Amino acid sequence: MSWGTELWDQFDNVDKHTQWGIDFVERYAKFVKERLDIEQNYAKQLRNLVKKYCPKRPKDEEPRFTSCLSFYSVLNELNDYAGQREVVAEEMAHKVYGELMRYSQDLKAERKHHLQEGRKAQQYLDHCWKQMDNSKKKFERECKEAEKSQLTYDRLDNDINATKSEVEKAKAQFYLRTHMADESKNEYAAQLQNFNAEQWKHFNNALPHIFKNLQDMDERRTVKLGETFRSFAEAERRVVPIISKCLEGMVSAAKAVSERKDSAIVVESFKSGFEPPGDFPFEDFSQNLSRTGSDGTISNTTPKGERDKDGGPAPRSDPKHPMSRTKNKLWLFGKKPKAPSLEDFSHLPPEQRRKRLQQRIDELNKELQKEMDQRDALNKMKDVYEKNPQMGDPISLQPKISETICNMEKLRSEIHKNETWLSEVEGKQSSRGDRRHSADNHHHTPQGRESPEGSYTDDTSQEHHTPQHRPSPSQPTNPNPDPHEFDDEFDDDDPLPVIGHCKAMYSFDGQNEGTLVMAEDEVLYIIEEDKGDGWTRARKQSGEEGYVPTSYVEITMEKNSKGAVTYI
Repeated sequence: MSWGTELWDQFDNVDKHTQWGIDFVERYAKFVKERLDIEQNYAKQLRNLVKKYCPKRPKDEEPRFTSCLSFYSVLNELNDYAGQREVVAEEMAHKVYGELMRYSQDLKAERKHHLQEGRKAQQYLDHCWKQMDNSKKKFERECKEAEKSQLTYDRLDNDINATKSEVEKAKAQFYLRTHMADESKNEYAAQLQNFNAEQWKHFNNALPHIFKNLQDMDERRTVKLGETFRSFAEAERRVVPIISKCLEGMVSAAKAVSERKDSAIVVESFKSGFEPPGDFPFEDFSQNLSRTGSDGTISNTTPKGERDKDGGPAPRSDPKHPMSRTKNKLWLFGKKPKAPSLEDFSHLPPEQRRKRLQQRIDELNKELQKEMDQRDALNKMKDVYEKNPQMGDPISLQPKISETICNMEKLRSEIHKNETWLSEVEGKQSSRGDRRHSADNHHHTPQGRESPEGSYTDDTSQEHHTPQHRPSPSQPTNPNPDPHEFDDEFDDDDPLPVIGHCKAMYSFDGQNEGTLVMAEDEVLYIIEEDKGDGWTRARKQSGEEGYVPTSYVEITMEKNSKGAVTYI
């Protein structure tokens, strides 16, 4: 339906409608602007929330619980989700709001141009009408003047008293007025014809063309609004897959929470390596009393429980016996006394001390490697300077090389000192482990010998068998300690359990101290996972332990290895 044919007389209403259309575009643009501001503020608040609850401590100091790690994963996914909200706001800003504002300006300019053309056409038609109206009025005046002159001439011509000159003058005036009326008539007819022609052009050509342009503009505006509505929705739809992945990541983080792993981490973090105190022996103070049974006095007896356990009278307590020293260890069940922090971590329980010493040794080894790399680089630079003196003076590098070598010696000394302490801790663990296994076999297997796996055997050669415990590559071997030297220490863990097995993909010569020789395709038992340094602790079928390169083996971890002690 065309505006030119249907709304030819509604120019003012068309003017108002087109103005309303532009106002509506700007109103929708304002709505989009407020919506994207909400998205930006929402994303900003989400990022601030994530920043607030993100860990501020170094990664190595953060809890390793699965619940904590899952929470940090949720925070990362939420941060990505906030990023997608920012993407939505950016898409709306550029493809919807920015586009609407540019289009609104174009609409205003186009509308102004079409309305100016319409007003010009109307003004020209009004001008033609005024000319026609003026010629009409002039023709009317001239006709009235001509009638007056005719009446005057007729009156003088019939008056016998009028002179001939008066009659001639009235006649000439009459002819003049008649001529002027005829000319006005012709001019009026011409102007009327011209106005009719211009009016036809105005309502049949000019105005329909202008209305058509305005109609096209308004329809384009409507189409543009529909496109921006779609772009508004598409900005949200494009990020839906990524947002879904963020939500899936949160669900996966929730599934990764494991109460068993968290419990194991608690044990690993706080395990002291001490054993609970044993039973207190019965101390008989009545042995020096000599009374007859008829007096009902105390005889040289022992409690029934002690007789049943030991099969006879209990011996007197030995003040040097380890059991008598447990009185000093009851702090395990009460308030632990505070101990000052010492360089060798001797204030810590054995297991925690071992971990801290191993951690320090690893850090010192990294620093030593850096110093060695720096020394090698300085030596290479010195060689270059010696071969090309114009590049620099090799003597100037000597102080730095000497300083680096001095630092290396200090670090090696520190490493050796910490390795000695570590060997001391592991030596205590091995010594206490030997005594504990021996005592267990003596008291609990009177008819046979119980193997570490829980089965019984008659082979007495296994009674004191303990797997060989070898130090890591950076730990020196410690001589066998005096079994009574560490009586005041608590017993530590059993030898490391088997947690998996591996197959050697390549042969390894194991020339370094603490490493394990292995042949290609040889199967070994895993007793300690790779701690991030590229080495895995393994045990051979023969019981020999050591470290092998993680990249040389194909590892298979046992699913139910936690807490199971297996001796090979």
